[in-house]
Amino acid sequence: MDPSDAALVLAAGFVAGILTSTVGVASLVSFPVLLAIGLPPVVANTSNTIGMAPAGVSGSYGYRRELREHPTVTRVVMVTSALGAVAGSALLLGLPSTVFELIVPWLILGTCLLVGIQPRLKAWARSRNASPGGHDDLSRVSPLTRVMATVTGVYGGYFGAGSGVMMLAVLGLGTSLEFRILNALKTFAVMVANLVATVVFVVIAPVDWQAILALAAGSVVGGYVGSHLGRHLPESVLRGLIVAAGIAAAAYLWS
Repeated sequence: MDPSDAALVLAAGFVAGILTSTVGVASLVSFPVLLAIGLPPVVANTSNTIGMAPAGVSGSYGYRRELREHPTVTRVVMVTSALGAVAGSALLLGLPSTVFELIVPWLILGTCLLVGIQPRLKAWARSRNASPGGHDDLSRVSPLTRVMATVTGVYGGYFGAGSGVMMLAVLGLGTSLEFRILNALKTFAVMVANLVATVVFVVIAPVDWQAILALAAGSVVGGYVGSHLGRHLPESVLRGLIVAAGIAAAAYLWS
């Protein structure tokens, strides 16, 4: 990887780190950049997962106050994300690379759809939380919500772009927590899934360490910055850019 590629990956890591802690679709920025510098799709995916893990760590640290408010839900997110990520990373490494190349464009487009409808999901969650029929116990997590959180963890271990948005939707629809707490839990879920998948990928998967180091250096700073911006930053412009990046990535994979 030449210096210009390294600088591009470093910048992508910083931006993606911010998005990890805000909108939650960081890999739609970092993954296409890794493809653009010439990494094969599976290598780009494993390297992206490892390189983005520091963003989840620094972002979760930035959200530590929110995570402490509901320790029961935080533990549920940790366990379901970890279990799902083990299954997802096993699927990635066990299935032929052609399967990944075939379905990833559709996964990216599906994630773009989630990003596009995220404001409606937020509005629904807020209205639900304000309604008299909401849960009295805010730490309650139903069995269905746990199952869906585990499925989201599987996706996070397999590919992960937009897994934060998915977790946000799952927890927003399945709990009565404030949105600031949901955003913190989403960042924490991404961290757990990436760390678990990282352990698997470092041991047995093909990776590009130069790309990982550049991505990690940018993402660890971006994740912490994003945790502070995430409390205040309007998402509409970022969401439009992310959808555009995702469509471009899907088109690139189909080309």
